[in-house]
Amino acid sequence: MASAASNLTLRLATAAVMVPVILALLFLAPPWAFFVLVLPVSLVGVRELFVMTHPDDGVARGIGIVISAVAGVAVYFGGDDPRTLVTVLAVVPLTGPLVALARIGNIDTAALRSCALGFGPLFIVIPLTLLALMRRMLGPTGAGAVLLTLGVAWFADTTAYFAGRYLGRHKLYEVVSPKKTVEGAIGGLLGSVAWGVIASQWFLRGALPLSHALALSLVGGVMGQAGDLCESLIKRSMGVKDSGDVVPGHGGVLDRVDALIFTSVVVFLYAEWIGFALPQHAS
Repeated sequence: MASAASNLTLRLATAAVMVPVILALLFLAPPWAFFVLVLPVSLVGVRELFVMTHPDDGVARGIGIVISAVAGVAVYFGGDDPRTLVTVLAVVPLTGPLVALARIGNIDTAALRSCALGFGPLFIVIPLTLLALMRRMLGPTGAGAVLLTLGVAWFADTTAYFAGRYLGRHKLYEVVSPKKTVEGAIGGLLGSVAWGVIASQWFLRGALPLSHALALSLVGGVMGQAGDLCESLIKRSMGVKDSGDVVPGHGGVLDRVDALIFTSVVVFLYAEWIGFALPQHAS
């Protein structure tokens, strides 16, 4: 019990430091400033993946991080040009097998390393870069769209934590994540939907209809929890508990952004295919 309380204290302390920084970068700083935060965070996350898949090959990890950085910068600055996106999607997966071929190492793990290095940038860096891209491309609604995305992932995580801790009785997917419960998952979805309603009625008022907010936050919440389970699956298959220890109370960066990877894609696709309405100003 004391350990759980200590962990919660660390979580709250970390949030107390990070939330004001993120809000300031979103609403007070120019769009590029948020990308300055997103890029290194995403690179730490992809490094954590490569540490799991390439434990004995620092050179390959370094190459993977450089490829990830180039892909992230290309998408941020050229994301409004379809040719840039197609080039990134076509070229990055090829780099994994090429690097594994050049650094053959243990042949038994060559397939894993090939796939991980080609997959990692697209799985971690590109979805997080979409947050910064929304902030830049969506004009007045960009900061609100990003805040919606963050909240759908992280507010759900908080409500799932408390629902699972106090109400959790039934295991959700024990073979992948032994501590997660059905009650926690339901609590997380309620948190996602609640945040969507708050966004619709507050910082995205006039830009996100309530009906859209309900559907978007529900889909985002489901996909965010799927992202959490996907990261747990990767960690368990690699025999590790946390992806790292750089975020007090949360483990590694990848542990903190696993849901956000998926929710960022959901909200970005909504913005591209349906779109946020331009805010109406009284004349």
